[in-house]
Amino acid sequence: MRAPRVVTHNVVSVDGRLTIAPGVSLLAGDARWDAVAAGVGDPYAWVRRTHDPDVLLEGSGSFVPSPGVDGSAPPEAPGRGGSAADADDAFLPAAVVDVPGRRWFTVVDGRGRVDLRYAELSEPGWAGWHALVLTSRAAPGAHLARLRDQGIPYLVVGGPRVDLARALGVLARRLGVRTVVSTGGGRLGGALLRAGLVDEVDLEVLPAAIGGRGTPSLFDAPPLRPGEWPVRLDLISVEEPGGGRLRLRYAVRGPAGP
Repeated sequence: MRAPRVVTHNVVSVDGRLTIAPGVSLLAGDARWDAVAAGVGDPYAWVRRTHDPDVLLEGSGSFVPSPGVDGSAPPEAPGRGGSAADADDAFLPAAVVDVPGRRWFTVVDGRGRVDLRYAELSEPGWAGWHALVLTSRAAPGAHLARLRDQGIPYLVVGGPRVDLARALGVLARRLGVRTVVSTGGGRLGGALLRAGLVDEVDLEVLPAAIGGRGTPSLFDAPPLRPGEWPVRLDLISVEEPGGGRLRLRYAVRGPAGP
């Protein structure tokens, strides 16, 4: 089965910042970000309507703020589709996996640091969505045991970090996943981009400039090395939803050449 289509979707400032300052998690709320993002509404509603994803992908940094540490980056084996081998270990209970129309809210958590407090999303409109964890051999056995006790499926793919390319292949083969939308932070987005796994970049751009050294940005990947080229994008569409915001969709063409 072909690897899933991968879209990154983020709400960003005009200079590509994902939050106000280093160490500021928007899960806890921030009045300054709320002010510049007024009118955006629920970004997940637009993502689900536009892309109809089987998987919404988040990085561990969205739940466990820790500057410079994230189980999602970098992937071990870049390349679309990854290895033909299956996951090293998996917990995929049939009672959860074999539900018709099942969709996944998925966390990349290579070190087993995220303490998920739910198995299924209970909010109205999220029926059928279930938590899933992509982890690595670095995750403690006790953490995997807790996931099993909670009924949260997981895939152990790679080590010491999650091999994202291989994980996408496993999601396609074992769970029939066709479309993944990553709404995670810059390290996860950067890892996907550097591995050549991104098919489309979607942005909601806020009318604000934030700046600041170390402030998380859209693709926090290692710098390009000599001979490496930027990723070229083709504009798909531009929308002006109001309030000075822009919705931009780009198809990934691939690395630019000389």
